Amino acid sequence: MRVAVVGATGTIGRPLVDVLSAEHDVIGVARRPPPPMAGGRVDWIAADATDAVAIHRALDGVDVVYHLVHSLGNREFEALDRAAAEAVAEGAAAAGTRQIVYLGGLGEGAVDLSPHLRSRAETAKILAAGQVPVTTLRAAMIVGAGSAAFETILALVERLPVMVCPRWVSVETQPVALADVLAALAGVRGKEDTFNQTFDLGGPEVMTYRTMLERVARLRGKRPILIEVPFLTPRLSSLWLHLVTPASVAVARPLVEGLRIPTIAHDDRIWQFLGVQRTTFDEAIRLALLPRG
Repeated sequence: MRVAVVGATGTIGRPLVDVLSAEHDVIGVARRPPPPMAGGRVDWIAADATDAVAIHRALDGVDVVYHLVHSLGNREFEALDRAAAEAVAEGAAAAGTRQIVYLGGLGEGAVDLSPHLRSRAETAKILAAGQVPVTTLRAAMIVGAGSAAFETILALVERLPVMVCPRWVSVETQPVALADVLAALAGVRGKEDTFNQTFDLGGPEVMTYRTMLERVARLRGKRPILIEVPFLTPRLSSLWLHLVTPASVAVARPLVEGLRIPTIAHDDRIWQFLGVQRTTFDEAIRLALLPRG
């Protein structure tokens, strides 16, 4: 099977390329692909996902396309995401692709969506409106090295012994391990009974962001004091995160605006369908921290 990963150098894309290339011929599509490796089964193509002509060429002869592009961090991320989705939908149709697999986010059904979640939902609609069947996977916060949300949580724990926290720390979420997301993405590949279906990806535990902070702190041997206050607006929260974490304001603000919406998996049939035993939150944290020692 010939598989293309659009957004192949991102937090999800790169490890997914490694998983898929063990069994399939993989095309990694990215703006700045890495140097090709001798004997590797990955063909790297330099292409901007918003460039319809380049994407059409990259997807030629591809059976399954993974769409992992999300332009968070760019001021025009909604317009860029829209253009990328349209290019991938049209390119896949022109190539005779059998399936598009899209990784979106939980919380998309909320009435008052943040721009970040609204863009994810719009991308899903654009892909679904095309000619190629789409399998949509919607994840809560992904626990893994490189995940913007996880790295922000970790930085808060590492840097602040006392935290003055906004109200979103009491919002519930269902974090999911990177390894489980990769298993789900790879598992739906080519399965016709997942075509034109949407599946929720949540971990085995529902918790608040406050609980998450406390659990991560405990695993790092820290005991931060968390003080919740009601008056931190999304703008102030994003500036606060920018000051104490590696996240830029352009990334932090959309993330914070999305954190006020619960991200709970209401349909977890995907795990039984694929036979995946979900990773516990604590184990997901340990796996995410392995490269750090």
